[in-house]
Amino acid sequence: MDEFRNKDGKKVVIVAIIANTFLTVTNIFIGLISGSYALISEGAHTLSDIATTFIAYAGFRIGQKPADTDHPLGHGRAEAISGLIIVLFLAFVAFEIITGAIEKIFDPKIITIPDHYAILMALLGVFINYFVSKYIIKIGESINSPAITADGYHQRTDVYSSMAILIGVTIANSGLPIIDPIIGLVIGLLILKTAYNIGKENIDNIMGKVPSKELINKIKEVANNTQEVENAHNIKVDYLGSYAVVSLHVELDGNLSLNKSHIIVHQVQKNVVEEIPIIKSAFVHACPIGLKYDHQEELDK
Repeated sequence: MDEFRNKDGKKVVIVAIIANTFLTVTNIFIGLISGSYALISEGAHTLSDIATTFIAYAGFRIGQKPADTDHPLGHGRAEAISGLIIVLFLAFVAFEIITGAIEKIFDPKIITIPDHYAILMALLGVFINYFVSKYIIKIGESINSPAITADGYHQRTDVYSSMAILIGVTIANSGLPIIDPIIGLVIGLLILKTAYNIGKENIDNIMGKVPSKELINKIKEVANNTQEVENAHNIKVDYLGSYAVVSLHVELDGNLSLNKSHIIVHQVQKNVVEEIPIIKSAFVHACPIGLKYDHQEELDK
């Protein structure tokens, strides 16, 4: 599984870097010769895409490292950390674009009217960014990588910004040149929104947000289907990047021997890990059937 994840991760890096290098050079070049600030802004944004792709891949590779004595649960959170670094890049690029756009809006003398080359470049950007972002997101979700998925959604913002540029440049050529820096401002705000969404998702991952009901129900179903198990409860999931660990309690017949209970608990662990791909490790505690007590109170003792 890890071998396939690594191969897919490398493919994403190669595709993203080739596409973004081409778009960076062409956006900035066409932006300069056509006089489109929005295209130059998009070129700067695309340049940041190259950096964030490397960051995402670095987090992805570190997250694949096996558990060791210092990190008994593995290095999975490296992916979420790399996602937060991507957020910092996005925020910086957004700030630069927004401040530049505001300067042009309040000083119309420095605005130039973009020519038809800017329209063609914006149209090309829409198509390239759409297919590249779709590919990255598809791979990121298929291998359950927060870092690569975040990079894909980062790339997806370029689709919307290229569409905005296309509309803005077309309007600017119709006699409203101030539309071009306004579109640049919109791009900056869009990048900020993307930074917020990516940041929230990765912070939730690190901080241990409550998992979906679907995952909890699946864990409960798998545990309860194990022979001798009556009721799985007190299920807690901790996300570690692309995978998660779970702890749960299961109710067993109180008259079972310690050896028999031990075997059942290990079978529950095995079933949960094997049947739910995202779960890498399971910690199971056995309780006698019908025994009522406050789990939180027990933890606080």
